[in-house]
Amino acid sequence: MFVRPTALPNLPRVVTLSEYAAPGTRVAEVTVSCSTAQGSPNVTLLCIEPRAPNAPTAPSVTPCTPEPGHPFNPIAISAVGTPASTFRAEVTLRARAKLDAHRVNQYTLVLRAACPGEEEVTGWLFVWVTAGQVLRCDAPFASAGGDVVRVPADVAPHAPLHAVLLQPLGGLTFRLRTEGTPLTLTSRGLVLAPASGFSPSRDTQTFRLDIEVTDQHGHNCSGAVTVEVLPSRRPRVTILEPQRDVTVPEGSGPLEVVTQVRASGDNVHYAILSPVVPALFTIDEMTGEIRSTSRLEVAHVRLLVRAYNALQPADQATATINVTVQGRDRQAPSCVPALYVTQVRETVSPGSTLVTLRCASPAGAEGSLSYTLEGPPGSRSRFRMEGSQLQVNTTLDYDSQAMAALGFQLTATIVVTAGGQPPRSTRVPVLVTVTPVNEFSPECPRGLTFTMLETAPFGSVVGYVNGTDRDYPPDSLEYSLEGGSSPTQPFSIDTHSGEIRVVGPLGSPQRTSYRLPVWLTDTRNDLDPATRRRRLCTVTVRLQAVPEPQCTPEVQELRITAGRGGRQPVTQLACRSDPDTAALSYTIAGGNEDGRFRLDGNTLSYIPNGLAEPRTFVLLVEVRGGPGASRSTVVAVVVHVTPRSTTVPPSTTTRRTTPRKEPLVVMRTVAVWHPPAWFVAVLTVAGVLLLASLGCLAQSIACSSRAPSKPLLGESSRDMAERSRGREERGRPQAGRLALLHTGAI
Repeated sequence: MFVRPTALPNLPRVVTLSEYAAPGTRVAEVTVSCSTAQGSPNVTLLCIEPRAPNAPTAPSVTPCTPEPGHPFNPIAISAVGTPASTFRAEVTLRARAKLDAHRVNQYTLVLRAACPGEEEVTGWLFVWVTAGQVLRCDAPFASAGGDVVRVPADVAPHAPLHAVLLQPLGGLTFRLRTEGTPLTLTSRGLVLAPASGFSPSRDTQTFRLDIEVTDQHGHNCSGAVTVEVLPSRRPRVTILEPQRDVTVPEGSGPLEVVTQVRASGDNVHYAILSPVVPALFTIDEMTGEIRSTSRLEVAHVRLLVRAYNALQPADQATATINVTVQGRDRQAPSCVPALYVTQVRETVSPGSTLVTLRCASPAGAEGSLSYTLEGPPGSRSRFRMEGSQLQVNTTLDYDSQAMAALGFQLTATIVVTAGGQPPRSTRVPVLVTVTPVNEFSPECPRGLTFTMLETAPFGSVVGYVNGTDRDYPPDSLEYSLEGGSSPTQPFSIDTHSGEIRVVGPLGSPQRTSYRLPVWLTDTRNDLDPATRRRRLCTVTVRLQAVPEPQCTPEVQELRITAGRGGRQPVTQLACRSDPDTAALSYTIAGGNEDGRFRLDGNTLSYIPNGLAEPRTFVLLVEVRGGPGASRSTVVAVVVHVTPRSTTVPPSTTTRRTTPRKEPLVVMRTVAVWHPPAWFVAVLTVAGVLLLASLGCLAQSIACSSRAPSKPLLGESSRDMAERSRGREERGRPQAGRLALLHTGAI
């Protein structure tokens, strides 16, 4: 029966991994295809071959096993879903994986896969380790809850609400993964309010945005931004008189005020809703004044006017204005032009003629016409009439507060009166808009010298360049740094505010100051946007030195015996900073293998772990302190750890213990026979003497066996044993004695 082998359709292949990849990073996904869906396949790392730079790239054909210290986790298997016989094998980095592209820039992974009941297959996965920056998302954007932004409901449409803050990498792409949200995300990572603003509500509205950030190398990170829209506390737009009837006479000239709509609220603007294209009337967006656009004839017009909050268009109110134009039977002089509208530059000289009216009386007698001016005093005083000529009476200074209060528009009415009874008059409205001329150059502010720490981090504010310009609008300046930011000029300046920030390291310790050339360019000070004036200002940034912490001594060598229980204090680091009141921080930067040492302030402690053999640790402790906390020093601590032993340490005097001997047992045997009387008497006396000697000998042997042998001066253990053994033999009775049986010592 033919057994189909397991398939690895996307192997061999090459993947790229940054050396700064965090533990747990997914290295690659490998598809495993089985012939049936009877169970999950078994995928293992058969071999892992690291390759150093400039080493041969051909995979090894000899069998090998994964090295114990390789940076990859066991293969994780998960089902794809469709089809059911296809699975996903995921290769990830270990929890303590450390990659170094200069030491190993390629790993060759040999994967072995086998589905239930199918043949095994192998495939190669080449992992290239690259050096360089890696994309990282900042907290709290990358946290589980994400970043939270709270804004009022009346923010302006398209207003920026939040910026996704990342490390300063170029070529980033921002993608909004949330669908159906009214918020928008720009290509620069700015979250904008809806185009029509937020709807007014008494409840808090919440919008959650899931955002994915990708760099030009394909690395990405994800995060979330929650926008909480708080109810607005500003008053709503209310029209004071929602309905009004207005009557104007026939023949009213253009731009005459018919009526005015008034509304309360914030940022109130006005617009005519109906008719959609008004033919006879127009409304001032800011003031609500309704004016005629031509000479009025008998008519009846119904206007629907809307008042709304410009920053929150949903906040609005409407009013109905009924305008009735009544007829009148009266003839007045006719003039050309009937309405004069023009623009003049602020540098126009007094006495210049703006317009010459050509008017005719009903009877054709032009000599009987008189010309006078009417209108607001602030505008009327800037003109004069010389016959039928309208002339400039005084300097039209665009940069003055008085001109700004008028909105840079001068209005007046030329009243042309014909003689007779009653006098007949015609009014010619005049609207003159004063346009700006860029007359003055920007001026540098005083005190353009700033002082900051030489260890100032990225983004630190150096100061502000507050330039001035006498042209209106005042101080409308743009700021730029000549030559831009560079390693020799590690600063940037905000175009609109003039804020100077640090964007790079502040150079070598020998450098004490920077001189920054800053251009001040005026904007919006002339009718022609291309007409600008510039001035170069010099900003001095002085660097304040930050001394490194001083530690005594810089290298310590200690010997400790590992105890039992909790932490075991080892030493206290004696360090100080300038000034002495500055707090110091201590961090173990290297050598803390298995995490057996802890730092509590400047106290170094050892945590016992049942050490079996003596071991030496070389710890590198980084001490950071002082203003800015960017200067640091490193202290080396060499700790020789000796394990605690339960055996008695060896002594120079050898002590031997002689085993205790059992007492010697002597037995006497008497033969049963009947000797002669003389023989019995001799034998009795000899037996008594023999028994007495045996009793003394037994007593001496018992005493010697109970007392341990003591070595003589200069006597070795072997000599002492020989002497003891000789004593035992001398005290033992001789074999062959009549009627005695020696059983020996037990």
